Amino acid sequence: MAVIEIWHNPRCSKSRQTLALLEERGTPPKVRRYLEDAPDEAELRAALAALGMTASALIRNKESVYRDLGLGKDSDETALLTAMVAHPILIERPIVFVGDRAAIGRPPEAVLEIL
Repeated sequence: MAVIEIWHNPRCSKSRQTLALLEERGTPPKVRRYLEDAPDEAELRAALAALGMTASALIRNKESVYRDLGLGKDSDETALLTAMVAHPILIERPIVFVGDRAAIGRPPEAVLEIL
């Protein structure tokens, strides 16, 4: 079986629920606390490819830093990626990776389809 990894924020209830769901299923993942161990641009691009998403779909636009940086719906993908690398709190969470596939745990059960 492929390695399972979760980009986890322990302060986020959905992230905690997703981690617990994986552990309950007997598939404990490698935990990456992405706020402390932020992904670089290449890792974010790989995550977007695995998710089949754009940066604008992955960014948390309700965070105050999103507004503080002057980002908005017209911001280009490069600006959004740069912001997420510099401020990983902007990355939607949790993200679970299995091989070349990924899913966001919102709701937590959404990750089950890639296991």
